[in-house]
Amino acid sequence: MSRVKRGKSHLKHRKNILKQTKGYKWGRKSKITLAKTAIAKAGVNAYRDRRNKKRTFRALWQVKINAAARLNGTTYSKLIDKLAKSGVKLDRKVLSVIAVKYPEVFTALTK
Repeated sequence: MSRVKRGKSHLKHRKNILKQTKGYKWGRKSKITLAKTAIAKAGVNAYRDRRNKKRTFRALWQVKINAAARLNGTTYSKLIDKLAKSGVKLDRKVLSVIAVKYPEVFTALTK
């Protein structure tokens, strides 16, 4: 019986790690130990920021809606309250698009 040699799989694994770190700066793109930690950290950041992106965009939509609402003589909170009470089922993303691209429609919504 012969022993199992793992050279090919070892090289394949290292090659895959270096492929993932393509474009990184300094030794993180070429040195395996640095590349491993860089990949782990990149994964953590990517996971966290996929969730943070949702918060950031919601805040941006609110700013856009507030700016358009103030042009029509009201505020963001009053507008959202009145829309909710009147039964308008538009989310903030759609409202911000309407506010930016179709200001006349947004003005009609505020009335």
